Amino acid sequence: MNAEKHLKLTGYSDVSWKDAIVKTINEASKTIDYLSSVTVLEQKAKIDGNKIVEYYVTIDLSFNIDNNRG
Repeated sequence: MNAEKHLKLTGYSDVSWKDAIVKTINEASKTIDYLSSVTVLEQKAKIDGNKIVEYYVTIDLSFNIDNNRG
């Protein structure tokens, strides 16, 4: 039986929303195997004056469960 788990994660970047997504996935991949898909749930930003200074993303990260692990 194939099964998939989902994690809801929030990450940030001072460059862009895309960079925040990439960084969050990279961090998760250090401890989670078999990543399979990502869905962007929310994007936010912190503004200072008239400039965005931090980009925040909340993602749903999916990964396959390894049934062969004991």
